[in-house]
Amino acid sequence: MAGRVLAESGPMPAPRIPVQLAVLVTPHFNLAATVGFIDPFRVANYLNGQILFRWDVVSETGGECKASNGMVIGTRALSEIAGQRRDIVAVSSSWTPEAHRSAQLHAALWRWARAGATMAALDTGAFILAEAGLLKGRRATVHYEHIDAFGEMYPETEVTEDLFVYDGNRISCSGGSAATDFALNILRGTHGDALANRAARYLFHQSVRPAGSQQNADPLEPLGNTAPRNVRRAIALMEKHLEDPLPISEICERMEISHRQLDRLFRRYVKKAPAAYYRDIRLDRARGLVTQTEMALSQVALASGFASQVHFSRAYRTRFGLPPRQDRIEGRVPFEFRAWPMHRKTV
Repeated sequence: MAGRVLAESGPMPAPRIPVQLAVLVTPHFNLAATVGFIDPFRVANYLNGQILFRWDVVSETGGECKASNGMVIGTRALSEIAGQRRDIVAVSSSWTPEAHRSAQLHAALWRWARAGATMAALDTGAFILAEAGLLKGRRATVHYEHIDAFGEMYPETEVTEDLFVYDGNRISCSGGSAATDFALNILRGTHGDALANRAARYLFHQSVRPAGSQQNADPLEPLGNTAPRNVRRAIALMEKHLEDPLPISEICERMEISHRQLDRLFRRYVKKAPAAYYRDIRLDRARGLVTQTEMALSQVALASGFASQVHFSRAYRTRFGLPPRQDRIEGRVPFEFRAWPMHRKTV
């Protein structure tokens, strides 16, 4: 099946009909990404007038499974289909993927992988595949909020900021609307350009992003607004030096701009001083490591550019409303049940 997923190397062999998919969801999965992944296959069936794809939505226990937005879907139990052939198995997870590492789940994933299924991941689903040992020596992607944590937890997997990654029969997607691009590229690989284009038009998906597209590559904001080039250059330098922060004076020197001018631009377009913005993005990185890994808090502080843990804890509490040790517990609570990001200060 892996060879038929990719459409970049010329004509594909005729796919087995129907292509059998299992979409494995975990509690608090992202509903929009999951439906966005499934819908192109539904549309392909409709437009072709033939069942080209079949899918089951599965969870470990079966029954109702609540998504991160509070909506509930019905699922089949993993035990019902674990011994059945599947061509593509997609794991769709969002909050707390580390909670889903049971022996039953890992055994089912390995059984499908050994049988030649293409193993796919949506949003944070790559954490689950990696924890099962199915991504060693592979490339993968997760939502950008979780990239640092994934890299710390699974150094044997090359994590990228691509929207989606095809690495043989291990494929992954960062989630959101990219799940639809992901599925349309799979459809292109299994049934060709014509059907994939028809499905994209039917879904009003006017431009299908190809493999290799970055999660946040375009400097233009989604609604069309953009900050001046000097602000974007300064932010890019800051993001490259989170662990060893550059003095703002050095950023100004590299950009050949005065500190006063940079401060004025940041206050106008970012609504805060450059030093405050720099501190906040370092704290954002720290929060991902606090809530998504088991790294010692002293190591998190250093990895986020804070030499003093006391200073780190104080700044963390100011930004998020609670200290890192407490957030390590509460930050693992699914989004709908906690206040973040409303903890964040606007100043």
